[in-house]
Amino acid sequence: MSTEQSAGPVEFEIQGLGITELAERFGTPLYLYDGDVLRERITAVRDRLHPSLEVFYSLKANPNVSVCALLHAFGARAELSSLTELATARRAGVAPHDMLFLGPGKSPEELAACLDEGVHAIICESFGELAVIDELATARGRTANVVLRVNPEFAVKGSGLTMGGKPRQFGIDEAQLLAAGDLAGRYPGVRLMGVQVYMGTRILAAEAVVENTERILALAERISERLDFPLELVDIGGGLGVAYFDGERDLDLDALAAGVNPLIDAFVRRHPGTRMVMELGRYLTAMAGTYVVRVRYVKESMGEKFAVADGGTNHHMAAVGIGSFVKRNFPMTLLNRIDEPASESWNVTGPLCTPNDTLGKKAALPPVRPGDLIGVERSGAYGPSASPVFFLSHGHPAEVLVWQGRASLVRERDRHQDLLDRQHLVDIDAHATAS
Repeated sequence: MSTEQSAGPVEFEIQGLGITELAERFGTPLYLYDGDVLRERITAVRDRLHPSLEVFYSLKANPNVSVCALLHAFGARAELSSLTELATARRAGVAPHDMLFLGPGKSPEELAACLDEGVHAIICESFGELAVIDELATARGRTANVVLRVNPEFAVKGSGLTMGGKPRQFGIDEAQLLAAGDLAGRYPGVRLMGVQVYMGTRILAAEAVVENTERILALAERISERLDFPLELVDIGGGLGVAYFDGERDLDLDALAAGVNPLIDAFVRRHPGTRMVMELGRYLTAMAGTYVVRVRYVKESMGEKFAVADGGTNHHMAAVGIGSFVKRNFPMTLLNRIDEPASESWNVTGPLCTPNDTLGKKAALPPVRPGDLIGVERSGAYGPSASPVFFLSHGHPAEVLVWQGRASLVRERDRHQDLLDRQHLVDIDAHATAS
């Protein structure tokens, strides 16, 4: 009879910190971000892509101020689409010179804040918006730096979600701009100084990015020449994807660099004073995040196994598979026993009163028990901020960043009182009669 003790189950760790300890300390459901992965992602991009190509972090992917601050510490600028994102970037230490502000429906308050804060450029998406910018700048006795977002005539290639090349709310059609004549002369409060094109998102094929980049650079030269303004900034968009589903392969960054860098190099030689921009959100943050839920109940229904957890699509709407006819699962792991073989098929659901609250459909997992911790991987982008966190009044989950071996709470979970404090109770007298 052996006296050796079994080593016990192997559990998921971030920088030496075990998931059991983290879940007990911070509670579940929660989002865990690995700061080392964030650093590695931004560093890999900056090391491989042309040195003239500046990376602007799209805060819409993950607006947590600590995530933004960490990426900025390793060279990321900020691409913004709201007043709160602007305030977040400022708090994270990003200088206005390293900010761009975009979005198809900017309010006068947002545009005024860009002017007052000294944001490097407003990316304009319609002629109507151009008129509002001109009016606001003129009233301030200033000239607004404006980059034109162009909706090109050519179609996107290799994108999971197209943002241009079709009838879209984004940007001004290429043909309309080419026919606009003396656009700058009609808006004296505006200084046209660049072109932006964003073709699509979740692109996994390097050759598609290369082809899109080549066409965008040619378009930028064509627009600036026709409208007679200097190309002080060209934003080639971004949309670099990560693989979530079976059959997908992650983008080959080396292949991307091999194709894009010569294009950027040739363009910079023709336009040595032009600031070159790539917008990245998902690509920088997705791999760093894990959505952690604790299983409350297990059950069988009509021959299928269900693990009912304390969090679901109210925090991770992307996992529901919107836009897909077939439910496809994000990578999923039983975090507290990662060494056990995934020998069973489980439907992993949350606490919501809707059949759509399914994080994993027939996901391969080991035998699941109440109290187990399940992690949805690659979840650092478009998590709670793109989810109905107030459904059933559950509120926002906790967010934790692990950096240099230390776990820090970077967003508190909503409490009942947090949700109620935003509401106002009307005094209702049921016995009163209408006059």
